[in-house]
Amino acid sequence: MATGALLLACALLVLRRKPTRKKEAGVAAAQRVVTVQSGPLVRTEGSHVTILCNVTGYKEGMEQNFEWSMYLPSALDREIRIVSTNQANYAYALYAHRVNTKEIYVERLGGDSAVLHITKVQAQDQGLFECYTPNTDGQYLGSYSARTNLTVIADSLTVTAPAQTLSKVESDTLQLTCEVSRTTLQHTHLSVGWYLRSPEDPAAAPQELVTLSRDFVLRSGGPYRQRMAAGDLRLDKTSATSYRLTIHKLQPVDQGLLYCQAAEWIQDADGSWFGMTRKQSDKTQLRVQPTDRDFSIQVSTERRSFTAGEPLELHCTIEAQNVPERFFSVSWVFSSSPVAVVGPSAVPVLGPDYVSREAAGHMTVRKESANVYLLKLQHLRPEDAGKYICRVIEREKTPTGDFIERGKRSRNVQITVQPLKSNITASLSSNSSEVLEGDVIQLTCSVQSTSGPLSVAWQWTDTQATEAPLQLASIDRDGTVWHSPSYRERSSYGEVRAEKARADTFSLSLYNALPGDEGQYRCQVTEWLQTGAGPEASWEKIGEKSATKTITVRTVESSFMVSASSRTPSVTFGDSFDLLCLVKPRHNPRVPTSVTWRFMPAGPDAGDEGRGEFKDLVTFTREGTLQWGEQLLGLGTRTTVDRSHSNTNFRLSVTRAGRREAGKYQCTAVLWRKNYDNSWSKVANRTSNLLGISVLQPESKLRVQKTNQSQVHLEDSRVRINCSISSQTSQDSQHAVMWYVRRAAGSEADELLLRIERSGAFEYGAYAEEERLRRRVQAERTSARLYVLTLNRAESSDSGTYYCLVEEWLSDPDGAWYRLSRESSGYTQVTVTQPEIRLQVQESESNMTVEESSSIRLGCSIPSQSSRDSRFSVSWYVERSDEEEEEEEEEDGERPGDEERECVFSIGHDAVFGNGNCSPREEPGPNSRLQFERMTSDQYSLTIQGARPTDAGRYYCHVEEWLLNPRKAWYRLATNNSGFTIVNVIQQVSTLQSVVCSNDSLFYFVFFYPFPIFAILLIAVLLVRYKGRNNSKSQEGKNGAPLLWIKEPHLSYSPTCLDPPALSLHPGSVD
Repeated sequence: MATGALLLACALLVLRRKPTRKKEAGVAAAQRVVTVQSGPLVRTEGSHVTILCNVTGYKEGMEQNFEWSMYLPSALDREIRIVSTNQANYAYALYAHRVNTKEIYVERLGGDSAVLHITKVQAQDQGLFECYTPNTDGQYLGSYSARTNLTVIADSLTVTAPAQTLSKVESDTLQLTCEVSRTTLQHTHLSVGWYLRSPEDPAAAPQELVTLSRDFVLRSGGPYRQRMAAGDLRLDKTSATSYRLTIHKLQPVDQGLLYCQAAEWIQDADGSWFGMTRKQSDKTQLRVQPTDRDFSIQVSTERRSFTAGEPLELHCTIEAQNVPERFFSVSWVFSSSPVAVVGPSAVPVLGPDYVSREAAGHMTVRKESANVYLLKLQHLRPEDAGKYICRVIEREKTPTGDFIERGKRSRNVQITVQPLKSNITASLSSNSSEVLEGDVIQLTCSVQSTSGPLSVAWQWTDTQATEAPLQLASIDRDGTVWHSPSYRERSSYGEVRAEKARADTFSLSLYNALPGDEGQYRCQVTEWLQTGAGPEASWEKIGEKSATKTITVRTVESSFMVSASSRTPSVTFGDSFDLLCLVKPRHNPRVPTSVTWRFMPAGPDAGDEGRGEFKDLVTFTREGTLQWGEQLLGLGTRTTVDRSHSNTNFRLSVTRAGRREAGKYQCTAVLWRKNYDNSWSKVANRTSNLLGISVLQPESKLRVQKTNQSQVHLEDSRVRINCSISSQTSQDSQHAVMWYVRRAAGSEADELLLRIERSGAFEYGAYAEEERLRRRVQAERTSARLYVLTLNRAESSDSGTYYCLVEEWLSDPDGAWYRLSRESSGYTQVTVTQPEIRLQVQESESNMTVEESSSIRLGCSIPSQSSRDSRFSVSWYVERSDEEEEEEEEEDGERPGDEERECVFSIGHDAVFGNGNCSPREEPGPNSRLQFERMTSDQYSLTIQGARPTDAGRYYCHVEEWLLNPRKAWYRLATNNSGFTIVNVIQQVSTLQSVVCSNDSLFYFVFFYPFPIFAILLIAVLLVRYKGRNNSKSQEGKNGAPLLWIKEPHLSYSPTCLDPPALSLHPGSVD
């Protein structure tokens, strides 16, 4: 029964729930809408999950209930109930225990919104969650449920930091490292922070030190915000998983339990961030020990007894804890008079008696380090002897904001100063004892064992010392430079410069040295001592020393020389060559060199040397610029020039050399001196040796195929002759090809058939014009290295020896074409033959006997011919016995002769009768007895009608085979005779019929003339009868007796002379 009740409840539930999930089209504005958080929601296992559900569009005043269900991913059609606000026992067994223990519950936020809480989500909770709101409106309109997907992943966040106990002193630096990692496949962010928990109150909330948020923003807690801004608090990410906390200047308030806390965040579909999990590391116990505030002072110096002019250094050292973080003021006191005060900002404040000494650089007061202060007097005076004291005052700020001061003073330091005696020594050195003209004369005067300021005077004496020393310049003890009138103008242009490099070092520089600067130089040094102070101070000379140095100036003209060289005196077209101009000595900016390359072109003949003149190509000016001359090699596009950094090597490079670059080269150099007034003077001029450059044509690599060949062709065929180039000098080579023919082996000269220019133009030779080959010859270039000569419709006259002559052309760098070489090919023997003779005529013999006046039919059969285009000339001949020939000759009125045969009939190859190889005695015409027939192309027949006894004899046909040559002219190829046909003619006895038929007049009189007469008589009879019929009509009607009727007689006529015409009346012809 319980089972039946359960089934009934489920059925009612299904009937109730189905309408709620139906979404109707065209929903009105006041329809119910249920919404949940957009999914998917990714949460870590064990975390607290909340899902918000909200309903709108329901009837006002009704509180809404919420029912939560879920669907497993493996069974999306099977509902699993979780919790409801309306029914207490709503959950299925799978979630009933967790709902009863409040691990899963629903928090109502209002009448139309609620939140599902899963305080500790499990992996089995992954699935599709549905929020359903029962209908409270009386009708179904809108949606009553909404779903969202919950994905539960493993919690992979780890936060580790070693548990330790640290003891630090106030103002020390603390560094702690925390390792944070996770292996989540989803895109998540981390937030990492350090926290401090007070050991005195464990229940108190932890203090946030510094945190790196999920948006990678650093923030700190309120008390530590100012320390982070000052740089005393830092959080650094040192690696992918390491986070380091650094606290500078530790304070007692920093002690406690320090730990690292990290949270893993994920961004939901609605854009909000959710903290999936949060973990803490092990804690570090930190103790901070406060520092001691007491300090001590100590003044030190190397010695206490000095000589006037020596420097004095006093160091005041403060010994205390954490000195850099404390504020000290140090005062120097001499014999109860203030010398200087250095405050916490390290800015010294001088006493009134020492301001001038410090301004003159004779006194230094500074803070060398955090606890060391220095007082230095550069030049001690006798009045500086006495007692020196260091006094230190510390200022400290109390927690109330007030300042307290603590002060101490050092012990007295007694300093004694002895009067000064000069012990200086002077030495003079130079950059070189021998200087090249235009270089710098650098003199350095060094002074040792000085105690007071120095002054120096520079003097010059010539090498022979014939004159008194000449004053050059001097430098006073205060550094003022003075030049003598003799060198004042040069010094105004910077040519003469006297300087005080250091207190004990002086220099004299003479730029752009001249030959007149050679001589002996002297530096005279004087040491001074100031006595007194203030306005009453005076200077006293306490010592003087001098040193000399002899300088030799070598003129540049003596060593100035120019030479030219080249490694490639001979080059080929298109190659490059370099010309080098070497100038000595090395370049001096004050004595620069201008170098000009000059060129004289080579003449067309070898004997033209010396007839041209040199022209300037390019000039390296003394300012370092290029100036092109009138003569430009290669139009200035293939010439480059450069020079070395030392300006001693000047190179002229020519690329793709041609004829224009052949000739003689030389370089000229001019040495210039720059005067102190910036004007220029020419010092020397040098010209190099000549360089002859020959530009030769490249060695030819042209090779033409040399193989001899033999070709045999029939007339009217195509003859192809190849000319193959196996190698060439350059890929840019062009070829001109000439075809020659040698007609006979012993001919003296070969005939030019055709010439193909390198540009591809054709030019026919005289032989082609004479032999009318121009229309039949064809030349083509099938590839870059293969030329073909074609003779179309070859003739026998084309037989001969053919070969090609190849010319190789190259373009020089100037663009002009020149012939490099020529080479002929092998010979091709061409033989043009007529077709093979295959003419055959039927040669079988036969006998024929005919009666006189009958027909004689003679056949001529050609079973084989040489060509399908052959035409034939056919003639029939007859050979008679001697008696028959004599009778025939007597009848014709001719005298018998010795001829054995007689031409009977002839037809030429052009099908014209009598145009064959003989002339028949009987002329063709309408009265001829001869009848010719051509049944097929190879079957001919001749019929002799009206055979006569004289026609007897031996007959045969003579055949001539004719062909059309390529020039459209017919020529006879072959002849042949058939076998004999022996003809016998039997004579007949003369009869009336033969007599009549043999006489034409008698024949017409007998057979034709009677007919007209008979016809006239017949017509007359018919007319008489017709008239008689008309007269007897009445009689015929009366009697009924038929009249006699004469029908047309039947006339039988034979046109032959053998059957004479007969007139007969056949039966029935007369009624």
